[in-house]
Amino acid sequence: MNNGNDLWYFENVDLFGVMCPHKLGAAAGKDHEMMKFDKDEFIYFPNDTSDQIYLVAEGRVRIGNYSEDGKENLKVILGKGELFGELALSGEGKRNDFAQAMDKETIVCQMTIDHMEELMREDQTLSIKLLKLVGFRLKKMERKINSLVFKDARTRIVEFLKELGEEKGTKVGYEIMVKNHLTHKDIAALTGTSRQTVTTVLNELKDQNLINFDRRRILFRDLEALA
Repeated sequence: MNNGNDLWYFENVDLFGVMCPHKLGAAAGKDHEMMKFDKDEFIYFPNDTSDQIYLVAEGRVRIGNYSEDGKENLKVILGKGELFGELALSGEGKRNDFAQAMDKETIVCQMTIDHMEELMREDQTLSIKLLKLVGFRLKKMERKINSLVFKDARTRIVEFLKELGEEKGTKVGYEIMVKNHLTHKDIAALTGTSRQTVTTVLNELKDQNLINFDRRRILFRDLEALA
């Protein structure tokens, strides 16, 4: 659910129309191929050269990293139209994260830094949005780290759901609807909790008539009351 201050959100921007070479005419799209990945296939790994930026064309992509003891830390799950690998614009020489396809025939549009910088020079509004996106994601990751350190599991799950509604929700009457592409396991990984705890909290919120959910969507009865 976007508000007037959320300049970094891209839901209302035709990313493919302004970024993808295939949408910019024959010359721009020449020799450019969409990249297809099977489920669980990696798009890039930590320490890979950071010289490309990507758009999700179809499917979902998970972004994360590994701790020193090899434990996987899931940062975010991205869907169609969303951007990743954007830290290449900030001078990141090597990837700190991995990017992994989550669905069969996940398709991504790959762009060079030069191509992206050219688009940013030609479109100041796009440039501002991209810079705000980078800053927003860094702040969001900082909040997540603080949450893992200082907040209990239930609070982390509830705050994640509220943030999901605010960022991805569509107003339906007096309620907020989010198309659900996350499993309980996904939410657990994103909040540093267990799948059982996620299920328990979701059912508690449903019993309190604060949310309703199925495999296709999450419906927030009163987003402000979610606490």
